[in-house]
Amino acid sequence: MWDPEQYLRHSGPRLRPLLDLLAHVPDDLPGSPRPRIADLGCGPGGPSEALAARWPGAHITGYDSSPHMLAEAAAHTRPGRLDFAHADLAHWRPDPGERFGLLFSNAALHWVPGHPEAFADWIGALPAGGVLAFQVPGNFDAPTHTLLAELRGSPRWRARLGEPARTHPVLDPAGYAALLAPLGPHGCDVDAWETTNLHRLTGPDPVLDWTKGSTLRPVLARLKDDPAARDAFLAEYAAALRDAYPPGPDGVTAFPFRRVFVIAVRR
Repeated sequence: MWDPEQYLRHSGPRLRPLLDLLAHVPDDLPGSPRPRIADLGCGPGGPSEALAARWPGAHITGYDSSPHMLAEAAAHTRPGRLDFAHADLAHWRPDPGERFGLLFSNAALHWVPGHPEAFADWIGALPAGGVLAFQVPGNFDAPTHTLLAELRGSPRWRARLGEPARTHPVLDPAGYAALLAPLGPHGCDVDAWETTNLHRLTGPDPVLDWTKGSTLRPVLARLKDDPAARDAFLAEYAAALRDAYPPGPDGVTAFPFRRVFVIAVRR
Protein backbone atom coordinates (compact mmCIF):
# COMPACT_ATOMS: atom_id res chain seq x y z
CA MET A 1 0.00 0.00 0.00
CA TRP A 2 3.04 2.27 0.24
CA ASP A 3 4.13 4.83 -2.35
CA PRO A 4 7.76 5.85 -1.73
CA GLU A 5 7.54 8.85 -4.07
CA GLN A 6 4.50 10.27 -2.27
CA TYR A 7 6.06 9.60 1.13
CA LEU A 8 9.24 11.45 0.17
CA ARG A 9 7.36 14.55 -1.05
CA HIS A 10 7.61 15.83 2.54
CA SER A 11 10.98 14.30 3.31
CA GLY A 12 12.30 17.45 5.02
CA PRO A 13 9.65 17.69 7.75
CA ARG A 14 9.56 13.91 8.10
CA LEU A 15 13.32 13.88 8.70
CA ARG A 16 13.12 16.23 11.71
CA PRO A 17 11.82 13.69 14.27
CA LEU A 18 14.30 11.10 13.05
CA LEU A 19 17.16 13.48 13.78
CA ASP A 20 15.64 14.44 17.13
CA LEU A 21 15.50 10.77 18.11
CA LEU A 22 19.02 10.07 16.90
CA ALA A 23 20.37 12.98 18.92
CA HIS A 24 19.32 11.24 22.14
CA VAL A 25 20.79 7.80 21.39
CA PRO A 26 24.13 7.19 23.16
CA ASP A 27 27.19 7.30 20.92
CA ASP A 28 28.75 4.12 22.27
CA LEU A 29 26.81 0.99 21.35
CA PRO A 30 27.76 -2.49 22.54
CA GLY A 31 28.83 -5.13 20.03
CA SER A 32 31.95 -7.05 19.09
CA PRO A 33 33.70 -6.75 16.74
CA ARG A 34 31.24 -4.01 15.77
CA PRO A 35 27.71 -2.96 16.75
CA ARG A 36 24.74 -4.62 15.08
CA ILE A 37 21.82 -2.26 14.33
CA ALA A 38 18.28 -3.03 13.17
CA ASP A 39 16.22 -0.30 11.51
CA LEU A 40 12.65 -1.51 12.09
CA GLY A 41 10.39 -0.08 9.39
CA CYS A 42 13.20 1.35 7.29
CA GLY A 43 10.91 2.69 4.54
CA PRO A 44 12.76 3.94 1.44
CA GLY A 45 16.17 3.75 3.11
CA GLY A 46 16.79 7.33 4.20
CA PRO A 47 16.62 6.60 7.94
CA SER A 48 19.08 3.75 7.51
CA GLU A 49 21.50 6.13 5.80
CA ALA A 50 21.28 8.40 8.85
CA LEU A 51 22.17 5.46 11.08
CA ALA A 52 25.11 4.55 8.84
CA ALA A 53 26.42 8.10 9.03
CA ARG A 54 26.16 8.14 12.83
CA TRP A 55 27.81 4.71 13.33
CA PRO A 56 30.08 4.17 10.30
CA GLY A 57 31.58 1.00 11.75
CA ALA A 58 28.28 -0.77 12.46
CA HIS A 59 26.47 -3.44 10.45
CA ILE A 60 22.95 -2.17 9.81
CA THR A 61 19.95 -4.07 8.48
CA GLY A 62 16.78 -2.24 7.52
CA TYR A 63 13.57 -4.25 7.82
CA ASP A 64 10.27 -3.41 6.14
CA SER A 65 7.13 -5.24 5.04
CA SER A 66 6.57 -3.18 1.89
CA PRO A 67 8.16 -4.53 -1.32
CA HIS A 68 7.86 -1.04 -2.84
CA MET A 69 9.76 0.56 0.04
CA LEU A 70 12.42 -2.16 -0.03
CA ALA A 71 12.88 -1.71 -3.77
CA GLU A 72 13.57 1.98 -3.15
CA ALA A 73 15.83 1.23 -0.18
CA ALA A 74 17.94 -1.22 -2.18
CA ALA A 75 19.76 1.70 -3.80
CA HIS A 76 21.30 2.47 -0.39
CA THR A 77 22.82 -1.00 0.03
CA ARG A 78 26.49 -1.16 1.02
CA PRO A 79 27.66 -4.79 1.11
CA GLY A 80 28.81 -5.85 4.56
CA ARG A 81 27.67 -2.60 6.11
CA LEU A 82 24.09 -1.68 5.15
CA ASP A 83 21.54 -4.14 3.83
CA PHE A 84 17.77 -4.61 3.77
CA ALA A 85 15.36 -7.47 4.40
CA HIS A 86 11.64 -8.15 4.32
CA ALA A 87 9.99 -8.47 7.73
CA ASP A 88 6.57 -7.98 9.28
CA LEU A 89 7.26 -6.10 12.50
CA ALA A 90 4.22 -7.68 14.13
CA HIS A 91 6.12 -10.96 14.08
CA TRP A 92 9.78 -9.98 13.72
CA ARG A 93 12.03 -11.21 16.49
CA PRO A 94 15.84 -11.44 16.49
CA ASP A 95 17.24 -14.88 15.74
CA PRO A 96 18.19 -16.91 18.84
CA GLY A 97 21.54 -15.75 20.11
CA GLU A 98 21.55 -12.64 17.92
CA ARG A 99 22.50 -9.49 19.80
CA PHE A 100 21.87 -5.93 18.65
CA GLY A 101 23.50 -2.81 20.00
CA LEU A 102 20.55 -0.76 18.76
CA LEU A 103 16.97 -1.49 17.73
CA PHE A 104 15.77 1.68 16.01
CA SER A 105 12.36 2.53 14.61
CA ASN A 106 11.28 5.80 13.07
CA ALA A 107 7.53 6.39 12.52
CA ALA A 108 6.67 2.73 12.01
CA LEU A 109 5.40 1.05 15.18
CA HIS A 110 2.02 2.79 15.10
CA TRP A 111 1.25 0.58 12.07
CA VAL A 112 1.87 -2.53 14.19
CA PRO A 113 -1.13 -3.52 16.34
CA GLY A 114 -0.01 -4.64 19.77
CA HIS A 115 3.61 -3.65 19.18
CA PRO A 116 4.33 -3.32 22.94
CA GLU A 117 3.92 -7.11 23.14
CA ALA A 118 7.25 -7.43 21.31
CA PHE A 119 9.19 -5.29 23.76
CA ALA A 120 10.23 -8.13 26.09
CA ASP A 121 11.74 -10.12 23.21
CA TRP A 122 13.38 -7.05 21.74
CA ILE A 123 14.95 -5.99 25.03
CA GLY A 124 16.03 -9.61 25.48
CA ALA A 125 18.08 -9.29 22.27
CA LEU A 126 20.07 -6.39 23.69
CA PRO A 127 23.24 -6.81 25.76
CA ALA A 128 23.86 -4.50 28.70
CA GLY A 129 24.04 -0.98 27.29
CA GLY A 130 21.99 -1.93 24.24
CA VAL A 131 19.31 0.52 23.15
CA LEU A 132 15.72 0.38 21.93
CA ALA A 133 14.87 3.76 20.38
CA PHE A 134 11.68 4.67 18.55
CA GLN A 135 9.34 7.51 17.75
CA VAL A 136 5.70 7.31 16.73
CA PRO A 137 3.09 9.89 15.77
CA GLY A 138 0.90 10.91 18.68
CA ASN A 139 -1.60 12.96 16.68
CA PHE A 140 -4.51 10.54 16.59
CA ASP A 141 -6.84 13.11 18.13
CA ALA A 142 -5.90 15.70 15.49
CA PRO A 143 -8.37 16.72 12.74
CA THR A 144 -6.41 14.70 10.16
CA HIS A 145 -7.51 11.56 11.98
CA THR A 146 -10.85 12.49 13.51
CA LEU A 147 -12.20 13.87 10.22
CA LEU A 148 -10.95 10.80 8.38
CA ALA A 149 -12.67 8.53 10.90
CA GLU A 150 -15.94 10.46 10.58
CA LEU A 151 -15.82 10.26 6.80
CA ARG A 152 -15.02 6.54 6.78
CA GLY A 153 -17.90 5.92 9.16
CA SER A 154 -20.42 7.94 7.15
CA PRO A 155 -23.27 6.10 5.37
CA ARG A 156 -21.68 6.69 1.96
CA TRP A 157 -18.34 5.08 2.81
CA ARG A 158 -18.85 2.75 5.78
CA ALA A 159 -19.58 -0.40 3.79
CA ARG A 160 -16.76 0.29 1.33
CA LEU A 161 -14.03 1.27 3.76
CA GLY A 162 -15.02 -0.34 7.05
CA GLU A 163 -15.12 1.22 10.49
CA PRO A 164 -11.83 2.81 11.58
CA ALA A 165 -10.09 1.58 14.70
CA ARG A 166 -11.65 2.93 17.88
CA THR A 167 -8.51 2.77 20.01
CA HIS A 168 -5.24 4.62 19.60
CA PRO A 169 -2.39 2.44 18.35
CA VAL A 170 0.23 4.21 20.53
CA LEU A 171 0.74 4.94 24.22
CA ASP A 172 1.77 8.18 25.86
CA PRO A 173 5.34 8.55 27.16
CA ALA A 174 4.38 7.41 30.67
CA GLY A 175 2.70 4.31 29.28
CA TYR A 176 5.75 3.25 27.29
CA ALA A 177 8.08 3.99 30.22
CA ALA A 178 6.00 1.86 32.59
CA LEU A 179 6.19 -1.11 30.20
CA LEU A 180 9.89 -0.86 29.38
CA ALA A 181 11.47 0.05 32.73
CA PRO A 182 11.15 -3.42 34.32
CA LEU A 183 12.24 -5.44 31.25
CA GLY A 184 15.50 -7.39 31.25
CA PRO A 185 17.26 -8.97 34.24
CA HIS A 186 18.14 -5.59 35.71
CA GLY A 187 15.57 -3.35 34.05
CA CYS A 188 15.98 -0.47 31.61
CA ASP A 189 16.76 3.21 31.95
CA VAL A 190 13.98 4.90 30.01
CA ASP A 191 13.83 8.40 28.57
CA ALA A 192 10.39 9.16 27.11
CA TRP A 193 8.98 12.47 25.96
CA GLU A 194 6.71 14.13 23.43
CA THR A 195 7.04 17.12 21.12
CA THR A 196 4.81 19.02 18.76
CA ASN A 197 6.43 20.14 15.51
CA LEU A 198 4.77 22.93 13.59
CA HIS A 199 5.18 22.09 9.92
CA ARG A 200 4.60 25.03 7.58
CA LEU A 201 3.17 23.56 4.39
CA THR A 202 2.56 25.20 1.03
CA GLY A 203 0.80 24.32 -2.19
CA PRO A 204 -2.78 23.26 -2.93
CA ASP A 205 -4.34 21.12 -0.18
CA PRO A 206 -0.97 20.57 1.53
CA VAL A 207 -2.34 18.64 4.52
CA LEU A 208 -4.15 16.27 2.18
CA ASP A 209 -0.91 15.81 0.27
CA TRP A 210 0.88 15.00 3.55
CA THR A 211 -1.71 12.39 4.55
CA LYS A 212 -1.51 10.70 1.14
CA GLY A 213 1.98 9.56 2.12
CA SER A 214 0.94 8.06 5.45
CA THR A 215 -2.47 8.24 7.14
CA LEU A 216 -4.49 7.83 3.94
CA ARG A 217 -2.60 4.80 2.63
CA PRO A 218 -5.09 2.15 3.89
CA VAL A 219 -8.02 4.06 2.36
CA LEU A 220 -6.25 4.59 -0.95
CA ALA A 221 -5.38 0.89 -1.06
CA ARG A 222 -9.05 -0.05 -0.70
CA LEU A 223 -10.10 2.35 -3.45
CA LYS A 224 -7.23 1.70 -5.87
CA ASP A 225 -9.45 -0.19 -8.35
CA ASP A 226 -12.15 2.49 -8.43
CA PRO A 227 -10.66 5.85 -9.51
CA ALA A 228 -14.04 7.63 -9.43
CA ALA A 229 -14.70 6.59 -5.83
CA ARG A 230 -11.14 7.46 -4.89
CA ASP A 231 -11.47 10.96 -6.32
CA ALA A 232 -14.86 11.47 -4.64
CA PHE A 233 -13.50 10.44 -1.26
CA LEU A 234 -10.43 12.66 -1.61
CA ALA A 235 -12.60 15.63 -2.57
CA GLU A 236 -14.72 15.23 0.57
CA TYR A 237 -11.72 14.77 2.81
CA ALA A 238 -9.85 17.69 1.22
CA ALA A 239 -12.78 20.03 1.85
CA ALA A 240 -12.91 19.02 5.51
CA LEU A 241 -9.15 19.50 5.89
CA ARG A 242 -9.26 22.96 4.31
CA ASP A 243 -11.73 24.04 7.00
CA ALA A 244 -9.63 22.51 9.78
CA TYR A 245 -6.28 23.78 8.49
CA PRO A 246 -6.88 27.04 6.59
CA PRO A 247 -3.87 28.74 5.01
CA GLY A 248 -2.64 31.97 6.53
CA PRO A 249 -2.48 35.33 4.73
CA ASP A 250 0.93 34.35 3.36
CA GLY A 251 -0.49 31.16 1.83
CA VAL A 252 1.30 28.93 4.35
CA THR A 253 -0.68 26.28 6.21
CA ALA A 254 0.33 25.64 9.82
CA PHE A 255 0.21 21.91 10.55
CA PRO A 256 0.95 20.90 14.18
CA PHE A 257 2.18 17.34 14.55
CA ARG A 258 2.62 15.66 17.94
CA ARG A 259 5.13 12.82 18.30
CA VAL A 260 6.13 10.45 21.09
CA PHE A 261 9.81 9.52 21.59
CA VAL A 262 11.20 6.65 23.65
CA ILE A 263 14.75 5.48 24.42
CA ALA A 264 15.28 2.44 26.63
CA VAL A 265 18.82 1.38 27.59
CA ARG A 266 19.19 -2.11 29.05
CA ARG A 267 21.09 -2.12 32.32
